[in-house]
Amino acid sequence: MNQMQQMLMNAQRMQRELQKAHAALDAKEFHVSKNGMVELTMMGNRTVKELNIDKDALDPENAELLAETITLALNEALEAIDAENDAIEERVTGKNGLF
Repeated sequence: MNQMQQMLMNAQRMQRELQKAHAALDAKEFHVSKNGMVELTMMGNRTVKELNIDKDALDPENAELLAETITLALNEALEAIDAENDAIEERVTGKNGLF
């Protein structure tokens, strides 16, 4: 087998590994809880599975704080997903963002 065929086989293997790892990441749940007001479960594919808001947080006087808390929870979950995705790419390819 020549060097070009070997490189192609390695690239195809990495692509298969990445697809498998990304599928596992998509199915993984990320849980975030903020200030006892908000509990968020987001899937690795960036869809929100569940959002629970404490009934005391629904007071109209808390509207701005509640909005900020939900935003923080969403951003924290997205950052965790991105970090895990970066770790997968680094592990499989040896470089971040190759594929």
